[in-house]
Amino acid sequence: MKILIDTNIIIDNALEREPFWNASEQVLSLIEKGTIAGYISASTFSDLYYIIRKARGRDWTLTYLKQLITFCQIATVNQAAIIMAFTTNFQDFEDSIQYSTSVVNKLDAIITRNPQDFPIITPRIKYLGKIIYT
Repeated sequence: MKILIDTNIIIDNALEREPFWNASEQVLSLIEKGTIAGYISASTFSDLYYIIRKARGRDWTLTYLKQLITFCQIATVNQAAIIMAFTTNFQDFEDSIQYSTSVVNKLDAIITRNPQDFPIITPRIKYLGKIIYT
């Protein structure tokens, strides 16, 4: 299964934000073990750097992001993804880009702690929940 990791999951992990850190650690651990294939949108990296750097500093942030890409893939954000993002009904344009990127890259699901932002539910998402919480 190929999943897109939403920005908030990575920020929760990097900043050890409670009560979300444990779940984010479980997701990243499954990816690192190869149980699931994790993808991060290319457009997410500047947001990650900006937010994490403010709390952890430049060097720590760069080390963290470099380590992250040793086991996560980068999902391409291309013209097709942006055009699709313009046509969705998402309230948040960043979420629209995340969704469109996952479609264009043929990913199976989006892992987020904001499911209300991604109202599309599939049987595969329920399956993924079983993997993470068992």
